[in-house]
Amino acid sequence: MIKPVILWTDGLLFLLTALVVVFILYARGKPHIRQPWARIFRGRIAAASVVVLSAFVLVGLLDSIHYRLPLASNGNSSETHYAVEVLSVLDAVTGTLRTREEKSYSAPFATTLYVKETVDQPDGTQVRIYPRLQFGGAHLGDDLAYKSTDIMMRSGVSLLETLLAGALITLSLAWLLSLRHGCTARDMLRRILAGRTDVPWRVILITLGVLLFLIFLVANLASVYHVLGTDKVGKDVLYLSLKSIRTGLMIGTLTTLVMLPFAIFMGIVAGYARGWIDDVVQYVYTTLNSIPHVLLIAASILMLQVYVANNPELFETTLERSDIRLLFLCIILGITSWTGLCRLLRGESLKLREAEYIQAAVSFGVSHGRIMTRHILPNVMHIVLITVVLDFSGLVLAEAVLSYVGVGVDPSMNSWGNMINGARLEMAREPVVWWSLLSAFLFMFTLVLAANLFSDAVRDAFDPRTTDQQRD
Repeated sequence: MIKPVILWTDGLLFLLTALVVVFILYARGKPHIRQPWARIFRGRIAAASVVVLSAFVLVGLLDSIHYRLPLASNGNSSETHYAVEVLSVLDAVTGTLRTREEKSYSAPFATTLYVKETVDQPDGTQVRIYPRLQFGGAHLGDDLAYKSTDIMMRSGVSLLETLLAGALITLSLAWLLSLRHGCTARDMLRRILAGRTDVPWRVILITLGVLLFLIFLVANLASVYHVLGTDKVGKDVLYLSLKSIRTGLMIGTLTTLVMLPFAIFMGIVAGYARGWIDDVVQYVYTTLNSIPHVLLIAASILMLQVYVANNPELFETTLERSDIRLLFLCIILGITSWTGLCRLLRGESLKLREAEYIQAAVSFGVSHGRIMTRHILPNVMHIVLITVVLDFSGLVLAEAVLSYVGVGVDPSMNSWGNMINGARLEMAREPVVWWSLLSAFLFMFTLVLAANLFSDAVRDAFDPRTTDQQRD
């Protein structure tokens, strides 16, 4: 019987997911909320970016369901002991990627190590050769010339699997939409393929098809090759890149969860109340902005390291120690990044305070708390939403920078920042080990690009000025 492990960041991530689901259910019955979101998903670029972001979120959620395996019982003891290593559902999905470790560096799709080693021959002589990998290309045996043909065959199988899965998904979607619109499945299929639907289903299906092809291709090739090579200690770089997705999502989402209460409350209160309350809030965020954020984060992380080192009994596993540092980093980033949104909300609240409907509410004796929550807050939510989606990509990049300078996540935790930090020394060696840096860059670039494209669509849909221009 496996033992579930719930980390602090796991609980917060699933709480945030539940809040998003509740918001979706709530927004379905509110036309003024549903219409801007519908406008977003009618855009082709936004729809494609949502598919990509959903894939990253799915990987992050799978990597956030942790458990520990039971150890084999010794003797007649009825007590069950569990392994120290904490695994996730993503580890189970990726199969042997975690355990197929080589001796050292190997290039993508290589069958030998990246550097030569001295090997003793049966006759007593020594030669320098590139030793064969233990797992990469082991199924080829001595027939290494067959490698290119094998890769092409597996790619063809992946393409065939993608076509079959894509056809099944397309037909199922056409059938479901035909029930909703009251037409035949064949007519709906023609409309989807011709791009004559309100939601750009054709773009969504094409993007999903590309993702499915990459998934099938990686699944077929990664089972016998190291698709993105191995690092210094022989770990599969593809596995490390996939495990780093969760860290990037945690930094981008949990930091937002910490930042929003500070920014919304203090920004609205400062703008509505004015006077000495406004002066105090301005003094607080001006003082906080005067402190170098990197130094504040570094000091906080160092204090946390001292606390963890002095209280090892509070953390059973290495992952729990790494997780508390990740949570603390999210909190510090949230505390240091709420000031920009607070300024925007303060300025908007100052303007809304003078609006006629606010003055009328004050004249009728409506309480200040009710005015701020029922009148001002809904009218500044577009600023909150736009800022959140725009800051997400910046926070993902901030994790990479902080880990690069040594004050980010724990070195034992998988993250793109740690991969880039490790690749810094690899780029200075000869021959150059380039694939670790390239892999972290590609994954981070894809996530940040999709987030930026989606944020542009959100800004265009929720910004009142853009909406008014479109109406004119």
